Amino acid sequence: MDHLLDVSELPAPEPLERTLDALAMLPEGDRLLLRHRRQPFPLYDMLRRMGYRWRVDGCDGDWHILIEPAAASVSDAVDSVSRGPEP
Repeated sequence: MDHLLDVSELPAPEPLERTLDALAMLPEGDRLLLRHRRQPFPLYDMLRRMGYRWRVDGCDGDWHILIEPAAASVSDAVDSVSRGPEP
């Protein structure tokens, strides 16, 4: 099941904090759909180190980031540009 977390109106660092809290409480097999006003590049590095992967859709001011454990399946259509740079 997907869980929506809208952090688009929150001041920094609340979006990062709330995202990490939501991931910590995410039931196994579920995904987090994050709505943000910008691409949270610092989050992407943290997600990679924590064992998550993500898919990004949207444009300036309205980004949707689908986050799930790397062991789960993400659409094969996800490319390195939408997931962010590889380490």
